[in-house]
Amino acid sequence: MKVIDIKVMRGPNRWSNYRKKLIVLKLDLEELEDFPTSKIGGFSERLEELLPSMYKHGCSEGHDGGFFERVKQGTWMGHVIEHIALEVQSLAGMECGYGRTRSTNIRGIYHVVFSYVHEKAGVYAAKSAIRIAEALIKNEAFDLEEELSELRYINKKMTFGPSTGAIVAEAEKRNIPYRRLNNASLVTFGYGNKQKKIRATITGETSGIGIEMAADKDETKSILSKAHIPVPKGILMVDEKELQNTIDTITFPVVIKPLDGNHGRGITTNITTIEDAIAAFNIAKKVSKYIIVEKFLNGSDYRFLVINYQLVSVAKRTPASVMGDGRSTVAQLIEKENENELRGEGHEKVMTKIYVDEITESILVKHALTLSSVIPVGEILFLKDTANMSTGGTSTDVTDSVHPFNKFMAERVARLLNLDICGIDVVANGVEMPLTNKNGGIVEVNACPGLRMHLSPAKGIARNVAEPIMQMMFPENENGRIPLVAITGTNGKTTTTRLTAHLMKHKGYKTGYTTSDGIYIQDHLITEGDCTGPASAETVLLDPTIDFAVLECARGGILRAGLGFDNCNISIVTNVTEDHLGLSDIHTIDELAKVKSVVVRSTFDNGYTILNADDDLVYRMRKIASCNVALFSMDANSERIKRHCEDGGLAAVVENGYLVVYKGKWKTNIEKIVNIPLTMEGKASCMIKNIMPATLAAIIEGMSADEIREGLKTFIPSASTTPGRMNIFNFKNFDVMIDYAHNTDGFYQLQQFMNEIKSPLKVGVLSATGDRRDEDIIKMGKLAAEIFDEIIIKHDYDLRGRTQESVTHFLMEGINSVKQMPVKIISDEVEAVQYAIEHAVKGAFITICADKIQHTIRQVTNAKDLEEEKNEVYSLPQLILTRTA
Repeated sequence: MKVIDIKVMRGPNRWSNYRKKLIVLKLDLEELEDFPTSKIGGFSERLEELLPSMYKHGCSEGHDGGFFERVKQGTWMGHVIEHIALEVQSLAGMECGYGRTRSTNIRGIYHVVFSYVHEKAGVYAAKSAIRIAEALIKNEAFDLEEELSELRYINKKMTFGPSTGAIVAEAEKRNIPYRRLNNASLVTFGYGNKQKKIRATITGETSGIGIEMAADKDETKSILSKAHIPVPKGILMVDEKELQNTIDTITFPVVIKPLDGNHGRGITTNITTIEDAIAAFNIAKKVSKYIIVEKFLNGSDYRFLVINYQLVSVAKRTPASVMGDGRSTVAQLIEKENENELRGEGHEKVMTKIYVDEITESILVKHALTLSSVIPVGEILFLKDTANMSTGGTSTDVTDSVHPFNKFMAERVARLLNLDICGIDVVANGVEMPLTNKNGGIVEVNACPGLRMHLSPAKGIARNVAEPIMQMMFPENENGRIPLVAITGTNGKTTTTRLTAHLMKHKGYKTGYTTSDGIYIQDHLITEGDCTGPASAETVLLDPTIDFAVLECARGGILRAGLGFDNCNISIVTNVTEDHLGLSDIHTIDELAKVKSVVVRSTFDNGYTILNADDDLVYRMRKIASCNVALFSMDANSERIKRHCEDGGLAAVVENGYLVVYKGKWKTNIEKIVNIPLTMEGKASCMIKNIMPATLAAIIEGMSADEIREGLKTFIPSASTTPGRMNIFNFKNFDVMIDYAHNTDGFYQLQQFMNEIKSPLKVGVLSATGDRRDEDIIKMGKLAAEIFDEIIIKHDYDLRGRTQESVTHFLMEGINSVKQMPVKIISDEVEAVQYAIEHAVKGAFITICADKIQHTIRQVTNAKDLEEEKNEVYSLPQLILTRTA
């Protein structure tokens, strides 16, 4: 049993568009191929003994009796590992539920696919399932609890707290996309300039000054006091020597607390003696340098929650406590209370477990008790001075009992401190009457209030306080999304992406886009390289300066981790041809088409997918699309186009030398093909195929024909606008073209263009990508021999598992099968390009199929600049003679 690979899907993928979070475990089980579970003695019994809870697993393979019965009858080990991986996650508190096991075209090699809640837990579960299966096969003892303990730890560490979790759940309900930016509570919602951030319950719009004021309890009280809002009298101090004088001024009973603490840490209340005051002072000192001594207020503890300056919930809080039964000790009562399934560690459940700390011990001393003391029946012992949920307190919802004046006061406090979200702590005899200095006061204001006490009170009505937070960030049912166009296919993706982005910029959008040569934010290249995967998509979508995204989505990224987004407004599939076959378990062109169709299936129902009607595999994708369909074709008489338009569909075609758009029976001539610079006077048919879907995307986005026409005419092909896409450099006596043709279809398109080029000598500087099949490299050699008169074979910097000799061998096999011709081998791309330029004959047309596009562009540009400098120097004497004469 060998792990070949583990992939983590984070977005729509080839296995499922709906289930985005999947582990894809590739296993070599060849040694077990002749041993289904029924042939492994005692396996099913050992599995049932170790994981009896798996009895509830159904069996998707059509066998009666559930999973254990299927194991007894005989199933393959990959299927078992899939179910174990799901079960161990479930036992650790992470319900997943989805799994599939699929064989590959190689005997004994399987893909085990299952869902996960947390990525790290999913990967761990995959490895754990293998360890368990191996132990069961060998009849070895296995410590299941150790595995589950690690998974529980991951779950606890990675699960959102109740406040963040509730806000995220509300976003999911409204289909607002989100990204977790760290392992804690920093989350961004939405895309581009529509995005908003939170950290727990602090939003990106929360006032920094407000947060600072709330953190300084003394400053908060001062501001509120000046606004005639009731607060307890208090004095800020540093040194214990000041304590007696301070208490003499305030008078007992008092509260002692740190200036900038939170979660009730370091607070001692109802202090009545100087000895207790000194002890409380030392406890508070552990939290903060500065200490507040304030008058103790009699009454109950209330939390007023204000969101968007509106009071939304009020909870009465009760400190952690136990009730005596006349038999159990205090320690036993605490232990029993902590067994309550509603209590958990930290914020993982509705209530927090109660732990004994210095505050608890001081309370016990005050009551002449110890942890071994037995409490009389029915007597309640409070174990904390404060009612914080984080220290084991409970809450009761009293929102409907709040007096209108108190509502007005709470909202006024939020305005005074400039806090869009805040929790106001009030001690009062009740909230049914107006709060005054005589019946209570505000003791604290929290800039990052917990929501748990409102979401899940022990008594009273649960309030969905996450909803007004989301409504504040995204009012009027906004979803935080920006228009998103996703483009896939074998060839033409990058140019279509660039042109689409250009058209949207022409419409006034600030675009961000990804391509095979880099990430661009508003036409600025921010990173260079192949950026067609999900991480690059995320970079664009998280950029706050853009309001439109155009994302190139290549096969590799989809297979590696899925798409970098959940849904798009427009999807484009340029074509599907034989490329990358034999890689990543994609062996047929139909399988490749299924990978590309992930982009189509990710399109919103009210969006559009734009498909190439001339490509059978792409045209077939309309059947799996749940959205609107638009088609494009080089053939205006295509029956597919005619039927589509007769049904009222949207299409683009080339008709009588024009780029034409049909909306049902209505026809619009956009522009003559030869007048569109990207077509190179109509010679580059491959570029026309890129222009049509980009034009349709512009139509769908509401651009007029005039706007599109102007946008197409201002998109000038060059090394800067379309790097590596037929970039032509005109030297004095010859021409050089840099192109990214790197597969057989790319060479076919290149051949069509080169047939239009008149030159006495066509030279090709080319290679083949190492991870292509032998037959693909041979075919590229054949096409090269048909296109060029002379060939220079170079080698890519990354040979992807091949040797230079292997690439050369198969290219030469293809070349020689067509004709005998001059072929020179210069492995280094820089040297090969330099040689071609230095030995160019008059009228030659040199085509460089570049590996490092930007580097090659710079090299050719420098060579052309150098030639121009020489020409200027040579013409200088003639200029001087002319002026002398």
